[in-house]
Amino acid sequence: MNWGLGHASRCVPLVQRFLEEGHEVILGGDGDSLTLLRKHFPKLRYVYLAPLQLRYSSGKSQVWAMIKAIPKLIRWSLQDHAMLQAVLREEHIDRVVSDNRFGLYSGQTECIYMTHQLHIMFPKPWKWLEPVAERLHARVCRHYHAVWVPDYEDFGHSLAGELSHVKLSTSHFQLLSTFNFQLLSTVEYIGPLSRFATNDQMGNDQMDKWSVVAILSGLEPHRTLLEQEIIARYQGSDERVLIVQGLMNRPNMRFKRANITTVPYLDDRELVEAMSQAKRIIARSGYSTIMDLAALGLLKSPINNHQSTITNQQSPIIELLPTPGQPEQEYLAHWLNRM
Repeated sequence: MNWGLGHASRCVPLVQRFLEEGHEVILGGDGDSLTLLRKHFPKLRYVYLAPLQLRYSSGKSQVWAMIKAIPKLIRWSLQDHAMLQAVLREEHIDRVVSDNRFGLYSGQTECIYMTHQLHIMFPKPWKWLEPVAERLHARVCRHYHAVWVPDYEDFGHSLAGELSHVKLSTSHFQLLSTFNFQLLSTVEYIGPLSRFATNDQMGNDQMDKWSVVAILSGLEPHRTLLEQEIIARYQGSDERVLIVQGLMNRPNMRFKRANITTVPYLDDRELVEAMSQAKRIIARSGYSTIMDLAALGLLKSPINNHQSTITNQQSPIIELLPTPGQPEQEYLAHWLNRM
């Protein structure tokens, strides 16, 4: 799904695993997400899927923006479904893995749907819509043979909390529809996914050291608004600031103005090296970002079976800023603060 870069970045370890197992992999997507996957796997074939252009409201609530987007989401899903059927007529494909693209299902082959949001959250005035949204989402999931959740099944170790554990969401448990109960039997927890989980990138003591590294992503206009906020905060200060804009389709050229450097994107090694030298890391509290930070050992977590790949002696301050009006990110920031 081309909704920020997180949906694509967390597919990177899946693609790597499939290739290691000897499978032939075809990439599919649109926009920056497909660009990111193609940069990681330049030799793989790919197909363009239906484009989806969404924008958030610039205000503090996204409910109306998402409600108005429903017709567009339905058309997009139908286009995706038709495109997949066309691909299956030309290719013998054993399995389709869809990261939050609702229409990539078919009775002709095994289809997997991947999401960390079994529980759909709304702002407080709109909580009554949650069971409706979950029922609709469950209908989507029923088209698939299985649902993969990139999180730990043990709620106490979960990185996504109630988002990925519907049956423990006591606030609305009584309102779960029969569709949701049927869904639960198809869910498989596959553990967090991060492009950094198996990387051996280590910090380079010879590279530039940054006081602040800001990693941007997500829908406009809030991606740009956060970039402007960071520039205003640090402009003219003594801090050396690197802003990674998360714009995969821009020429990868650095722009420096005084103490602030901006770059459209960094490859995995460069990004790990930049974070390894930073005193502060600023990012949205998106789930893929959280999985990346956890994989690098930068989050306080109740479970940590790997050593951090960050080599500086003092861990950086992690500043997670939810997108205004996005309850998922607001909840994740609150959930992680408990650790």
